[in-house]
Amino acid sequence: MPATPPLPVDLSGIRLDPQQGLARQLYQALRERILDGRLGSRTRLPATRDLAALLGISRNTVTRAFDQLYAEGYVEGRVGDGTYVAELSTARPVPQPPAGPAPGPALQRLRSHHLPPPVTGAPRAFRIGVPAFDLFPFDTWARLQARFWRKPSPARLGYGDPAGDWTLRELVAAYLRSSRGLACDPAQVVITCGAQQAISLCAQLLVQPGDRVAIENPGYRAAGHAFAVAGAQLCGVPVDNDGLDSAALARLEDCRLVYVTPSHQYPTGVTLSLARRLELLEWAERRDGWIVEDDYDGEYRYSGTPLAPLAALDRQGRVIYVGTFCKITFPALRLGYMVLPPALAESFAQRRALDMRHSEIGTQAVMAEFIAAGHFQRHVRRMRLAARTRRDALLQDWPEAIPGCSPMPQVDAGLHLCVRVESLAREQELLASARAVGVELNGLSEYWLDESAEPVDNRAGLVLGFAAVPEAQIAEAIRALRKAWLL
Repeated sequence: MPATPPLPVDLSGIRLDPQQGLARQLYQALRERILDGRLGSRTRLPATRDLAALLGISRNTVTRAFDQLYAEGYVEGRVGDGTYVAELSTARPVPQPPAGPAPGPALQRLRSHHLPPPVTGAPRAFRIGVPAFDLFPFDTWARLQARFWRKPSPARLGYGDPAGDWTLRELVAAYLRSSRGLACDPAQVVITCGAQQAISLCAQLLVQPGDRVAIENPGYRAAGHAFAVAGAQLCGVPVDNDGLDSAALARLEDCRLVYVTPSHQYPTGVTLSLARRLELLEWAERRDGWIVEDDYDGEYRYSGTPLAPLAALDRQGRVIYVGTFCKITFPALRLGYMVLPPALAESFAQRRALDMRHSEIGTQAVMAEFIAAGHFQRHVRRMRLAARTRRDALLQDWPEAIPGCSPMPQVDAGLHLCVRVESLAREQELLASARAVGVELNGLSEYWLDESAEPVDNRAGLVLGFAAVPEAQIAEAIRALRKAWLL
């Protein structure tokens, strides 16, 4: 039998645990070597067959690891010439103990910033921010809840830890390690009442009146209002097809905090590229600043596995990761979490204790059991499949040519999409006609800062959620829109 040909690079130091996910381990090992410079830009990687032979694993396992590296922009292919490490601006530094700047005082300055109330009632097509909670296993949840309250431990009936139930924090940390590649300690996890409370805590602790805070523009307005109420001066940073414009961010003077939605930008739906992710981390290190990463619907990835978050690339303790259970379960649950740099975890827990002492223990305990018994992971898979199916129904039935509208974009992630419209007047006309026939659409123009430099007509578009209702209701809503828009 002929000997295996020598590999183009030395990867003999990779050790994989057969008891764990082999493809994920290989992906992480190769990503680490790319980021720390051991695999430099333009380095040719081994053929999948050769690397599989070296590591004693299947070729399909190597292919899955390579596919994830392709999806996140770490490698690129050249037709007929193999796989190469992508051209990255810089490698990330070797991990150092995070010192980090001290958080600002927890000051609030109430100002006249008001958000419209959220849409309530049963979901309709095409409501945004709502998952398929018609598929939630309520019987299982009710059984777990009844079991907890039938004979609760006396130790859990007093005042709880303001950072959250320790068992739930352990399970959140384990879930993030396995599903996101985000290595964190349970002590870094703080349980919150949804993502919005986590963002508000960041505003209260990291912002002083007059500080400049960068937010995506267009972006999630509720996050901007939380920072504005804390006294921040909001600075909108443009978003293009690669996500937040890191060059525009770098031009902002005296700014040390940025809020981003990198996995699936809200509301445009684009994904922050790998090059921009690295530039953003460099910006935070250079400015001695913070990145608030809102991974609100990161579980919903329809091509490959969910992308690794910014926090998984962070080596300097600059990223505050915000997650929520509400986009997998249902919004009324009001349960989320943060993963904080170690230097901030205690301060955030203490600040939360001043607001509400601790979260309701029953919900935390039931969610912990829901995860520990495997129900949560199964439900994530079910919800991802349902969202993909409902996305496909929308893309299939949506009219091909709507006057004044761009074609449907490619949708690889998330629970909503954005269709650009030629003018603000046309956007408002389409929205009014949709409302008249009972169909919910949001205008892209609603997500821009008032002082945006972008021309008004360039802000126009339609934002549609596609996961809230089954396929039959999606088809019915599209038929109503065809009549309303005279298509």
